[in-house]
Amino acid sequence: MGVLEGKVVLVTGGGNGIGKETALLLAREGAKVVVNDLGGSLTGGDEGSAGPAEQVAQEIRAAGGEAASNSDSVADYKAVARMVEQAKDTFGGLNAIINPAGILRDTMFHKMTEEDWDKVINVHLRGSFNVTRASIEVFREQKDGAYVLFTSTSGLIGNIGQANYAAAKMGIVGLSRIVAMEGARNNVRSNVIAPFAWTRMIASIPVKDEASAQRVGRMRDAMRADQVAQLAVALCADKAKHVTSQIFGVRGNEIVLFDQPRPIRSMADLTGWSPEKILDTCLPAMGPDFFKLDASADVFPYDPV
Repeated sequence: MGVLEGKVVLVTGGGNGIGKETALLLAREGAKVVVNDLGGSLTGGDEGSAGPAEQVAQEIRAAGGEAASNSDSVADYKAVARMVEQAKDTFGGLNAIINPAGILRDTMFHKMTEEDWDKVINVHLRGSFNVTRASIEVFREQKDGAYVLFTSTSGLIGNIGQANYAAAKMGIVGLSRIVAMEGARNNVRSNVIAPFAWTRMIASIPVKDEASAQRVGRMRDAMRADQVAQLAVALCADKAKHVTSQIFGVRGNEIVLFDQPRPIRSMADLTGWSPEKILDTCLPAMGPDFFKLDASADVFPYDPV
């Protein structure tokens, strides 16, 4: 018997990458799965296709599991509400949502268009709002439910050329925190995962030098989507009901628990601060604790485990 025997789980972005591996693992662990995938391009620039989601659902059914497919967009609230209703109508309920659906439109910020910004925000941040808001009342009423949302080290740490993606991913962290705090009394939990995995999103990152080529090679060989799926599925299990409002990372066989912003130093001037005193006293004193302009690769420079 699997850890999710009898549970009903909606997975977005389930036609490829992390979403696909998660959907397949959910079924192996006993869940009934609604596989959602728009079937669009990586940049979200087309109308999509029902094919990828249905192919994964067929694979689950062929292996003896239960699955239904959905090809709507997470950026459309009414469409997400229909996904929730589809889960209830098809399988009799909904117990968890795993939401790795996403797109990329990477470019330097001074070249970023409004469309580049809006598309990424709509899919990632608006999409995370949609899946949580469209289902929160179901979870509250049944006094049980789990969300697994997806952030990124592009937001938690930083990566050049991803201002839109980083902003959306940090917004998801804040959303998850409040959903978890407000949901605690009704056993509704929410966690986020920052994945390191070779997916079509990662494959789209341009390789500009030998160092980045080696880094991408290590990601391709040692950080797989199915490894991320293991934690995503575990967080939906009853044994994880005490785990909420956390930020995790998955990097190969390594699971990381990230810290969350808390004060690390403070200074006070009982006579009141002035710009000059701040410049002469406060900022120099705090300087040793300032964070550097590190990118994700600087914080995780070692090979995947």
